[in-house]
Formats: sequence, C-alpha cells, structure tokens
Amino acid sequence: MITNHLLIKLKDNSRENVSKTRDILLSMRGKIQPLRSLQVEMNIRSTSSSYDLALIAQFASMEDLEAYLIDPVHVKVANDIAAVIEHVAAVCYSC
Repeated sequence: MITNHLLIKLKDNSRENVSKTRDILLSMRGKIQPLRSLQVEMNIRSTSSSYDLALIAQFASMEDLEAYLIDPVHVKVANDIAAVIEHVAAVCYSC
C-alpha cells in the first residue's frame, strides 16, 4: 500500500476558500480507478507554521500512484486549484 500525504497552504485561507478547495479535491473520489481512498481534512488550529488542508490518498502500488498523477480527472483538479495554492509539502510512503 502506498500512502501519499499533501499539506496545502492556500494564498487565501478564509474558511470559505478552504472549504471550496476541499470540495474540489474531494470531487476526485470514485472517478479515478487507481485511487483506493481519498481523505481531505481542514486545519482547525491556525499557527504561523500551519497548512490549511491535508490530503491523504492511498494506492495499491507506485504504478497506481503514477497513473493517478496523469489521470485527466487529477490533472484537471490540479490545474483548477493551482492558482490558489501558496505552498505544498508532500510525504509518500509504503506501508
């Protein structure tokens, strides 16, 4: 099992914008075959080092992760939110 975590910091971290971005990310659920599970959580504790969203995606293999990254649904979502993102941090691991 491959788990990919993304921490996303938005340029505008108003509650409305964070919620809208979360909904866009969650719109991938059930639309990308290699994506086994998808969770997107909103930060509830704001500090100077906080990120606004945590995305947790799971895949059966690295090949499935690579297929997800180029899937048209994922590419569209990534393009849709690219303009609102300030910074992204990622951790990908096998378990």
